[in-house]
Amino acid sequence: MSTAAPEPFAATVFERLLQSIPTADDGRRAWQVADPYLLRHAAQHAVHAGRAGELLQDPAFLIHAEPDTVNAILRKATTQSERLTTAVYRTSYALLRKLAPHERQQILALNAARYHAREFAAELARNAGWSPLWATGSQVSAANTAILTGHTGAVNAAAAAQMDGCPIAITGSDDHTVRVWDLTTGRTTATLTGHTGAVNAVAAAEMDGSPIAITGSDDHTVRVWDLTTGRTTATLTGHTDWVRAVAAAEMDGCPIAITSSDDNTVRVWDLTTGRTTATLTGHTDWVNAVAITEMDGSPIAITSSDDNTVRVWDLTTGQPIGEPLTGHVGWVNAVATAQVNGHPVAVTTSNDHTVRVWDLTTGRTTATLTGHTDWVNAVATTRMDDEPIAVTTSNDHTVVLWDLTTGQPIGEPFTGHTDTVNAVATAQVNGHPVAVTASDDHTVRTWDLTSGRTTAVLTGHTDWVRSVATAQMDDRAIAITGSDDESVLVWDLATGRTAGVLTGHAGGVFTVATAQMDDRPIAITAGHDRSVRMWDLGTCDLIGELHTGLTDWVRAVATAQVDDRPIAITGSDDHTVRVWDLTTGQPISEPLIGHARGVRAVATAQVDDRPIAITGSNDNTVRVWDLTTGRTTATLTGHTGAVLTVATAQVDDRPIAITGSNDNTVRVWDLAAASCLTAVHLPNSPSCATIGPDSTAVLGMGYEVIALTLAPIFRREP
Repeated sequence: MSTAAPEPFAATVFERLLQSIPTADDGRRAWQVADPYLLRHAAQHAVHAGRAGELLQDPAFLIHAEPDTVNAILRKATTQSERLTTAVYRTSYALLRKLAPHERQQILALNAARYHAREFAAELARNAGWSPLWATGSQVSAANTAILTGHTGAVNAAAAAQMDGCPIAITGSDDHTVRVWDLTTGRTTATLTGHTGAVNAVAAAEMDGSPIAITGSDDHTVRVWDLTTGRTTATLTGHTDWVRAVAAAEMDGCPIAITSSDDNTVRVWDLTTGRTTATLTGHTDWVNAVAITEMDGSPIAITSSDDNTVRVWDLTTGQPIGEPLTGHVGWVNAVATAQVNGHPVAVTTSNDHTVRVWDLTTGRTTATLTGHTDWVNAVATTRMDDEPIAVTTSNDHTVVLWDLTTGQPIGEPFTGHTDTVNAVATAQVNGHPVAVTASDDHTVRTWDLTSGRTTAVLTGHTDWVRSVATAQMDDRAIAITGSDDESVLVWDLATGRTAGVLTGHAGGVFTVATAQMDDRPIAITAGHDRSVRMWDLGTCDLIGELHTGLTDWVRAVATAQVDDRPIAITGSDDHTVRVWDLTTGQPISEPLIGHARGVRAVATAQVDDRPIAITGSNDNTVRVWDLTTGRTTATLTGHTGAVLTVATAQVDDRPIAITGSNDNTVRVWDLAAASCLTAVHLPNSPSCATIGPDSTAVLGMGYEVIALTLAPIFRREP
């Protein structure tokens, strides 16, 4: 990108403005005390002076300046480091606009870690009380240039166009609206209302020299919009079920639209008259997608359906061309067209996890692109370096670029979990600290806590893995995982192999804890079936079941020693916390009452030589219980959402708890003082967390794993 020449005197003005900013003790500009005018307008002055890149390299400016003004200059990035700043900022721009500077600092530091920019992350986290160590970053990409927010429902469709020489996008949503976006600013320029159902499909075209959009909806209609005025110019009726897809073209000099529907038909519309000119029948199930191209100089349409077929249609005659294209063994969800080596091709995606490339001249598959591990929902084609490529998206949470000439993926796939991380624990394997994570992607992963690299992928579960705990058995580090497949697996962490299978639960296993009883390691498991079971980890035998009386799912379990007795503490959706004697399988006391909603998380600790339990609840609170008396000793408030996870550790001989909430924060608590030491704001909701005695915290956030050190906060606190 070329940089515009500075405006006359702009450099002098900008320099004087910078000189007005006080200098901090470390010699850096103290943007936190800069004049509010500068926080709002320094970016604009920098652009006029040709020095926008300078501000993009100043972490304090990124933290304290008004986010809208920072976002406006991101497109001025020219160097690699400036583009990194742009990616880090854009990833959470919509969130940054709502936060105070100290909260923005935390989000930006974590985002830098997600881009594996450790030095930049450390700079952004300066004086924050903690610092990111590493993050998997599997949900971020430097290819992201904007996040457009405004729809209040799922966004189902998008199309791009030009209006008045500016690039725009048109999107359709479950909120029944169509939005027009200025892609230069990322702002909505119009919200088009009129549909009475979800908007599933959008296409852009021109009619009489004016830009239009054509949209299809669950309300069975197709609407034509004048994008200049934002008004509906025609409502096309005829489909008798949801309209799934729409494409636009010209035929004999007239603008047309082709739509597909759950009524199993494809319709061709004359946009000048608003009438159906052809109804294409032949599919025997919902028609999910339509694309248009030319073959031998004639316009053709390609449609895909839940009947597992792809059909090619001559738009001039309204007749099918050849037999249906078969090969997919699942619903065909999307179709796009391209030219490969001078031949017209269609690219289709399916629930069978594959992408197929079809030669439209012969009707044969020329390539089957494999690599996705779940339904492939969407496809688009373009050219890169003058070569045809396809971009596909899947329920496996990946976006893959394919070289259509070779049929190979372009670039390396992300490494890491591909679905929500539900649980995390830590262990020592061969003298090295590792984290063990469990995910909805059915896998368990171990991570080197120093480098952040996956050291093993443990496979065996056939459904979501909900929980994980670690223990030592015969001097071997083991992990125990519970899953929605109703099983509990025991893993040897040194070899990555299954060491045992614990079966007996009649529902998903939500939680696992370990303990020592009679000098043997045991596991305690609980979940959907409301039972709490005890297992001998050496023999994998069931050795007991707690006589629960629980009336709802058991979400959490932890263990402790009280009066030299091994006990378990459970948290349930029935709002109760219960304490059990593991030797007898009987409750020690009446249920502990206090939470107003379900109990999601439990951990234990020692405070002043007293055993305590710490519980997190959907009522947004954290409670501390004296396990000797069964009474609440403190109610820790501050979270504004359900508390999803609790973990404890002794850090510098201080009992510490870490809690994570769907308010997108992790809070660190001094349990002796019942006070919050710090709150870490995250880009997304944390699903699990643990903390070690070295003050290293490991979090699950979406599909990502994040490690950070809290050492600075403990050095700062007395």
